[in-house]
Amino acid sequence: MAERFRGTFRSVTPPPPPSAAHDQYGDHVRRTAEELFGHSSLLPGQEEAMSALLAGQDVLLVSPTGSGKSLSYQVAGVLMEGCTVVVSPLLALQRDQILGLGTEHRELRADRISSAESEAHRDEVLTRAAEGKLEFLFMSPEQLANEEVSDRLAEIAPTLVAVDEAHCVSAWGHDFRPDYLRLGELLERIGSPRVIAMTATAALPVREDIVERLRLRNHELVVTGFERPNISLVVDRVADENQQEDAVLDLVRDTEGAGIVYCRTRRSAEEYAEAVTGLGRRAAVYHAGLSQKARRKAHEAFLDGDLDVIVATSAFGMGIDKPDIRWVVHAQVPESPDTYYQEVGRAGRDGEPATATLVYRSEDLSLGKFFSGGIPDIDVVAAVAKAAAGCERDRDRVAHVRDRTGLGPRKVGRILNLLDEVADTGGPVGTGKKVVDAVVERAEAYRKLQHSRVEMMRTYAETDRCRADFLVGYFGEEATALCGVCDNCRAGHADAPVTDHAVFPLQSHVHHEEFGPGIVTDLEEDRLTVLFEDVGYRTLSLRLVEEQRLLAPAQPAAG
Repeated sequence: MAERFRGTFRSVTPPPPPSAAHDQYGDHVRRTAEELFGHSSLLPGQEEAMSALLAGQDVLLVSPTGSGKSLSYQVAGVLMEGCTVVVSPLLALQRDQILGLGTEHRELRADRISSAESEAHRDEVLTRAAEGKLEFLFMSPEQLANEEVSDRLAEIAPTLVAVDEAHCVSAWGHDFRPDYLRLGELLERIGSPRVIAMTATAALPVREDIVERLRLRNHELVVTGFERPNISLVVDRVADENQQEDAVLDLVRDTEGAGIVYCRTRRSAEEYAEAVTGLGRRAAVYHAGLSQKARRKAHEAFLDGDLDVIVATSAFGMGIDKPDIRWVVHAQVPESPDTYYQEVGRAGRDGEPATATLVYRSEDLSLGKFFSGGIPDIDVVAAVAKAAAGCERDRDRVAHVRDRTGLGPRKVGRILNLLDEVADTGGPVGTGKKVVDAVVERAEAYRKLQHSRVEMMRTYAETDRCRADFLVGYFGEEATALCGVCDNCRAGHADAPVTDHAVFPLQSHVHHEEFGPGIVTDLEEDRLTVLFEDVGYRTLSLRLVEEQRLLAPAQPAAG
């Protein structure tokens, strides 16, 4: 079972501290940040990440939304010889990052290759990069997977690759795009350049998956903390759908400034958008079922201040660079604290006070379990494995398997990903029963983890604890103090954060007789939360743990 979660539990102990050699790069990065980008000072984590890259290390940078992660690869890219490739998931995000670099300095010349441009434009951009006329080259993972593009990039030999929204690399993250999952292999194909992976939210399993999948070498883990002291976290508990709708609309009507209403389904997003418009607020709906043109129009209108409110599903996420969002309302409970905190992080990027309210109806938790994915039928897994035998991991493999099995692209893609997961973690390969059983077991483990994340959202919504302390603890970090601004802190319910435990310290490895091996992710006065390999997150009573000796300290599994 340990093999299945090899990435999750392999290197929870942080890498060694940066060497003294990093100190020699401080002056260079600070001077470049000021002269080219106009930053007279750097934010936490930026200098550490830049110096690590210049010292020859890969970097995993986990830092909140709006904390300047892009500057880390930009400064390092300028100071390193050669081209920097930026792998970014959205065209709008690529465009904004290119525009942000400007045209004043030749050191910042940037362009992109994407599905929005012609093949002639792609060839011209790659030629400019080969001639040393581009410092930054933006593309999606799907472009990097294009064999012709990767061959040209291998000739260009980029010295640095920045992977934006790196949680998409993880099978346990927020995206399941096949070419994101293949990025480690694709980067090796272009010469294994240095890598900086960047994400705003990465709990322990996601964090370790990123390291494993991108095949980071001698990596520096830079975590700047998950605390957002300017965001007041609030939960409004309601009894039924009517109360829920009234609460959401009251918040939208009575809260000033720009804001986002997040919904779980497209239908509810459309219904709430109509209701919000009826309140007299300028609003638009955003979800994956709309045309690209309609989504772009809503996105740009919101950024430009022509809309007060976006009512959206989780499709409205990456690439939202609007600093003055004053509030976020979740009309239904999201599927995990990972998703919730990333969406909350859209608010208050300018550092000014903002509010994030979860309108909580416990029945909505069933939505998260419903969307967590089922267990594939063994006959279907066997058919896909047989059809995929001998196929390379390229974009045509899905079409090939679809033609031979008659299955839909989503189901084929999911099972192929699971087959790759099993193979990549040392499991069986081929088409036999062991492979099929391993795939089904992998899917069951994923569903258990997703269900446990849903239950963590229940705990968040129903706790009397400081809500910021809870979320920081979920991500395996220690809160420095009570936030003082969440509803529980203001009501006087919250106790001071617990920062240590003599037997089970934070991020220590433990073993449970029933649940197996795990890692302590959070501590409270009377309980602790453990992420177990086989069953996901579990919160245990410290009294029962100690009286019944339910947990034992354990050594990390050998890597």
